[in-house]
Amino acid sequence: MRGGLIQDTGYGEVWAASRTRAPTPAEFDTTLSKRPYDLRHAAVSTWLSSGVEPQLVAECAGHSVAVPFRVCAEFLKDGDEAANAKISARLERHA
Repeated sequence: MRGGLIQDTGYGEVWAASRTRAPTPAEFDTTLSKRPYDLRHAAVSTWLSSGVEPQLVAECAGHSVAVPFRVCAEFLKDGDEAANAKISARLERHA
């Protein structure tokens, strides 16, 4: 409110107050609304699994490119079929 830096504890306080007002009762009970980090992690994982370029995901999240892969790798492990289809399509265009 005063235009200064926010202390680490401030985020938790604002999140706790927001959790009582913003989500529906069903959303309140999900793991996504427990901590701000959980919602951020879900967003980054969704972007990666949707095929957004990793360097763009990292930039938007304020990470190095290595962080999303280390933290969100479990969401990418089932993408083999989609990845192979993309590679095949690219090779067929240039054949």
